[in-house]
Amino acid sequence: MAKVKKAFFCKSCGFEAPQWYGKCPSCGEWNTFTEEVIARENGGGTAALADLPAARPQRILEIRQNERRRIDLGNREVNRVLGGGLVPGSLVLLGGEPGIGKSTLSLQIALAANGLKTLYVSGEESAEQIRMRANRLGIGNEECLVYAETLLENILLQIGEQKPDLVIVDSIQTIYTNLLDSSAGSVSQIRECASSLLKYAKSSGTSVFIIGHITKDGTIAGPKVLEHIVDVVLQFEGDNNQIYRILRGIKNRFGATFEIGVFEMLDAGLREVDNPSEILLTHYDQPLSGIAVGASVDGIRPYLIEVQALVSGAAYGTPQRSATGYDSRRMNMLLAVLEKRVGMKMFQKDVFLNFAGGFKVADPGLDLAVVAAVISSYYDRPIAEGVCCAGEIGLSGEVRPAPRSEQRISEASRLGFRRIVVSGYLPKNAKRPRGIEVVAINRIDELPRALFVE
Repeated sequence: MAKVKKAFFCKSCGFEAPQWYGKCPSCGEWNTFTEEVIARENGGGTAALADLPAARPQRILEIRQNERRRIDLGNREVNRVLGGGLVPGSLVLLGGEPGIGKSTLSLQIALAANGLKTLYVSGEESAEQIRMRANRLGIGNEECLVYAETLLENILLQIGEQKPDLVIVDSIQTIYTNLLDSSAGSVSQIRECASSLLKYAKSSGTSVFIIGHITKDGTIAGPKVLEHIVDVVLQFEGDNNQIYRILRGIKNRFGATFEIGVFEMLDAGLREVDNPSEILLTHYDQPLSGIAVGASVDGIRPYLIEVQALVSGAAYGTPQRSATGYDSRRMNMLLAVLEKRVGMKMFQKDVFLNFAGGFKVADPGLDLAVVAAVISSYYDRPIAEGVCCAGEIGLSGEVRPAPRSEQRISEASRLGFRRIVVSGYLPKNAKRPRGIEVVAINRIDELPRALFVE
């Protein structure tokens, strides 16, 4: 009979302790410890993992470099975020809110006509449910195998028998191993199952995609060590009330994390959006006040986004401040700069800010566009047609150059904008495309003259 061991685990970071603590010694969170019963069998390990060859130390110059190309997943946006494709033998974690489209995206990758033999392991849905969704998405890969199972040992045996190129596990919180007596989704089960899948991926060269749930705070559920185990962490973001989704790389051991993928949720699945600016700009019959266009860059991908602001008198004494998709603290800072440096009486005004498409933006280069929208609404005067902004604003009212300003200017020119307002501190040798007027300002009080040009 296996020896039983009881331990307490922190649900936030996975810290193991012999007794219960009110406050975790590792991460400092309160009331996160849960008791779990661990029963490891003598000689532990699954049969599938036992058949793998044992690794031996090697001199660094004797290690053979893997020259295999990255795997094309048949989805340009996912390939972009991964850095050009999926690395063989990698373990990728995909997280996101419920209903955001994680399973849809994963099944579309499995069904893509990319010539990959794929094993789709579902612990949440039956095979019939997956077939119904596959009919709606379209089946392009007849080599896609569907396996409804939650026991890790059975999953590893099927992977060993079928030898697929790609394994997708939906989701890691539903998988459990017989080595532990705790229930599926517990800290120890998630850690053990993820570690076993990582070992199998590295030893066999099979790439593995695992889907993870997230908590109400927006972090991936389970121990924090789960994000340390995997090679790549992808976050699927968006508003369930909007049709647009963003795939963002949070961690990538095989490349940078500055790329994003943009998708549009339709009845037939997720559509790749090659040009994000097309969905973030709205065309109006006549100019409207409180609307400005900002040139943004997320990673190395430039796009134009519409900023909407509403400034009205504070009817209840205390001004209201509300920002959707933007840091409200930064908005308050910009309003204070407007009041101090431009003389606008913002302490008497309610201010509401919104970004088109439900996007969440943290680019400081959009400061100038936010201020432009506020000024336009404050004076109830539309901004001149064909004008956009790109610049960061300091506390003293100076306008600083936005990161990758040349790419922002080029994107505005490509989309037909006739004028872009940037920082006067932009290097003189910066490229300025033909067909667009680059207006440079040094202080925020110069912005109204650049915006309201007849």
